[in-house]
Amino acid sequence: MIAKRFTTKGVLVVVCMLLFSFVYDAEAQRRNRRNRTADNANTPDPKAEVYKGIEWRSIGPYRGGRASTVTGVPGKPKLFYMGATGGGVWKTDNGGTTWKNISDGYFGGSIGAVAVSHSDNNVIYVGQGEETVRGNVSSGFEGIWKSTDGGETWVNMGLKDAMHVGRIKIHPENSDVAWVAVMGDLFKSSETRGVYKTTDGGQNWRRVLFANADAGAVDLSIDPNNPDFMMASTWRVRRTPYSLTSGGDGSGVWRSKDGGETWENLMEKSGMPNGPIGISGVSISPVNPNTIYSIIEANKGGVYKSTDGGETWRNTNSDRALRQRAWYYSRIYADTKDVNKVYVMNVGYHTSTDGGRTFDRRGAPHGDHHDLWIAPEDNMRLVIADDGGAQVSYDGGDSWSTYNNQPTAQFYRVTTDNAFPYRIYGAQQDNSTVRIAHRSFGFAITENDWESTAGGESAHIAPNPDNPDIVYGGSYGGFLTRRDHDKDISRNINAWPDNPMGHGAEDYKYRFQWNFPIFFSPHSSNKLYTASNHLHVTYNEGQSWELISPDLTRAEPDKLGKSGGPITYDDTSVEYYATIFAATESPYEKDLIWAGSDDGLIHVTRDGGKNWENVTPPDFPKYLMINSIDADPFVKGGAYIAGTQYKLGDYQPYLYKTKDYGKTWTKITNGIPNDYFTRVVRADQKKEGLLYAGTERGMFVSFDDGASWKPFQMNLPIVPITDLAIKNDNLIAATQGRSFWMIDDLTILHQLSDEIAAKNFHMFKPMDAYRLGGGGGRFGRSGGNASLLYGKNKPAGPMIYYYMKDEVEKGTKVAIEIYDKKGELVKSFKQKAKKGMNSFNWNMRYENAEGFEGLIMWAASIRGPGPAAPTGEYTAKLIVGDESQETKFKLIRDPRYPSTDADIQAQFDFLMKVRDKVTETHRAIKDIRAAREQMDGLMAKIKGDDKYEDVVKSGKELMKKMTAVEEALYQTKNRSGQDPLNFPIRLNNKLAALLGVAGGGEWRPTAQAETVRVELTKQIDAELATLKGLMENDLPAFNQLVKDKSVDAIILKERKK
Repeated sequence: MIAKRFTTKGVLVVVCMLLFSFVYDAEAQRRNRRNRTADNANTPDPKAEVYKGIEWRSIGPYRGGRASTVTGVPGKPKLFYMGATGGGVWKTDNGGTTWKNISDGYFGGSIGAVAVSHSDNNVIYVGQGEETVRGNVSSGFEGIWKSTDGGETWVNMGLKDAMHVGRIKIHPENSDVAWVAVMGDLFKSSETRGVYKTTDGGQNWRRVLFANADAGAVDLSIDPNNPDFMMASTWRVRRTPYSLTSGGDGSGVWRSKDGGETWENLMEKSGMPNGPIGISGVSISPVNPNTIYSIIEANKGGVYKSTDGGETWRNTNSDRALRQRAWYYSRIYADTKDVNKVYVMNVGYHTSTDGGRTFDRRGAPHGDHHDLWIAPEDNMRLVIADDGGAQVSYDGGDSWSTYNNQPTAQFYRVTTDNAFPYRIYGAQQDNSTVRIAHRSFGFAITENDWESTAGGESAHIAPNPDNPDIVYGGSYGGFLTRRDHDKDISRNINAWPDNPMGHGAEDYKYRFQWNFPIFFSPHSSNKLYTASNHLHVTYNEGQSWELISPDLTRAEPDKLGKSGGPITYDDTSVEYYATIFAATESPYEKDLIWAGSDDGLIHVTRDGGKNWENVTPPDFPKYLMINSIDADPFVKGGAYIAGTQYKLGDYQPYLYKTKDYGKTWTKITNGIPNDYFTRVVRADQKKEGLLYAGTERGMFVSFDDGASWKPFQMNLPIVPITDLAIKNDNLIAATQGRSFWMIDDLTILHQLSDEIAAKNFHMFKPMDAYRLGGGGGRFGRSGGNASLLYGKNKPAGPMIYYYMKDEVEKGTKVAIEIYDKKGELVKSFKQKAKKGMNSFNWNMRYENAEGFEGLIMWAASIRGPGPAAPTGEYTAKLIVGDESQETKFKLIRDPRYPSTDADIQAQFDFLMKVRDKVTETHRAIKDIRAAREQMDGLMAKIKGDDKYEDVVKSGKELMKKMTAVEEALYQTKNRSGQDPLNFPIRLNNKLAALLGVAGGGEWRPTAQAETVRVELTKQIDAELATLKGLMENDLPAFNQLVKDKSVDAIILKERKK
């Protein structure tokens, strides 16, 4: 493939790539992409046109997950970019205060490299597939993307088989010239590894450096003043389900003096460590290009430095703090202003100011650091990437921006509890576990709506079904805790507390995987399961455990050894193999338990573990990792499984179903692209045959029990789906890079049929709604950057979905009317309907009291919605032109309150009485003001004319009486919000304040509130009676007087009731 000439140590070693380089034509790749879907995947589905209008909701948490790459822009101190490992590309233009995704709609998933052109800041190159190759690593499947407008739009530029991109460098003066470090497939040999170069902006790529099919390029550095001078590093790395190997033939440090056209292997240079060599990072000093730093994984590894452009090297520091877990870090950066200052990334990040001899550990808001960018013009301006996302510093690392503004968490699993409202649980990679409210009572889901819970970063979590404040959670090493949130105490209840850290699986009596199952029996809240290579059960909250299964794995000895090598070993239980990876007890059949192993076996017991049967189908891939098992809600003995083989280099989806306790299995992947591997499948609990599947690249749905699948992505970003949960007709997705997302209403899919899809329009029956607050629109009153800082809340009230088959003709009336249980109209809402799915959210409120211009009241605002509708049945009516459709739904009381429906009705009746009386009061004030306005006009017209003296006198007396009524009803001196503190409030304000007093929550109004209402109403009625007398007697008499004088009378329009 390439020509190599090797000589003895100290003699030039040249790798010539010119004649034998791989050429990648990006346009040809785009034209010739293989058909990845089954034959029926593109078959038109009328139902899909309906449900594609359903939206996913991002709920957070906003706590950053792993980022592998960051960059800034010279001369633009507030502008930075981040590549998340699963979450796509993000941008901040305010120095890290907020981050916004800029790849959604084009691509997403794992990002390995982001580079911005220094000659044209609008040009950005992105490489998919992270360099941080931990156990939950995500690959990239579309190679290189490019933007020429600062990330507004993107074009794919090929190299789609790159899989993992370690670094991208752009020529400092020509954005059409760029180099890409391609690591290649992590799980198998690949001829696509190496350094690639383009000279036409990515239209074509040439491979200019190739070590071998097992060693890819991981790092690049160029001299910004002479981009012909470059450094690269290559790395032999391989993952399997049970091992990680870092180092060996092909790993090394390379140099080019001709812009990457030819490369020289420097590992034979004086001072370089002897093999084997693992990962290495390289950095040319922008201050003096003869100074080059490298961090090298080797038996005598550490920081190496050259001061003669790479001809000779010396080891300046071998501290293990700089090179521990080398495969996960090993990045080094020369400062942009000080030739003796250098940074090394590891658990902490480390700085040296003496040319790499000594280092000080520094701190950022998170740990496990993977990338750093230093501004060329200001070496105090930094941006760092770590397992918590990206953070920005303007003082050389003394202080950093937060990572609690990035919804890029990576969750392994998801479950829910039985609290009200229910909470969502998951374990965030390199952070705590989380339980987060699926909805809040505020404008959004904020940091106040979630907290840490039991277990650690890799946990399965199991809340007690009867008491959701008792939570069980796991972590690596078989760690298992019981957390009592109410008492704020925790207890370690490991099923076998023999710490395995640093040992291979063969040394461990019970093999607990990094992400081992923990789950309650759906038939008894006193029965908790966990799984190693055996199934364990406790009946006393972990005080003791019983084995209820034999070893349910293959347990092949050659797959149970230590992980790592040949230089550094790494045993954290990520690579522990031959374990039960998925297990569940059927909610529909007591004692029916399914168990699936990560080495390809499925077992079932029908007697609670006394007897087990191996039901692995003979045509299964032998080592299929069983990632999820879900019992069939409609067929006894039915189950669905999802498996993966990506850690063996096989990216196909594997979904199966059985209807006979595993005697026979059917593969059900038709319609899912053949490189979208599947981690999870869930069966809908209400509609038979309705299934949901989560893949490495998004969501799919089946309406025919898996016979065919359709995309179910809608507005969900392209992101790996790690797990799914169904709760109360909601669908929750755990993602690897975008935190939690959910769909609030699956009943649309329950109702959907071909007949509905064929109708001109259709309104779906809404889900019954609890009388809860919160929501308030997209992000309520907060506006601004709220959508970049908080999770989206569920709107208060029922969401009414309706489908329009075609565009609505201009002039056609479209409206939704809400009627109460008596058939009386509550409110009508005009709709701006579009073709496809539409939605309308009724906030469950009646109209508020009328106000008037300039109205100021204290603690009695009527500008918002009016009284909450009481519980009971309502009718929604969709009107389209001359046609209509009706459906019913219910408003349900908040179960947190002890109140009855009768209490809520009493509250509503009270509030409506107050509202109506306040409206009557304000109408009276408006009548008085209308009369005054006409009186003032009349007086101006006759001013100074003695013949109208009696009219003037009579008018003044009339207005004095009306003003007395007005001032009794309203404090007319109020002009600003806090004036009521100076000028005492009047009757209208006192009465309106009862809307707040009695309107909060779900309570029958207090007796004293009713007493006050009656008293205030009597006082108001007395004033209104006075006004009525003036209007019916004094005003007509005055009008007759002015009529006799041939002057216009005062006319008050009659109001509609």
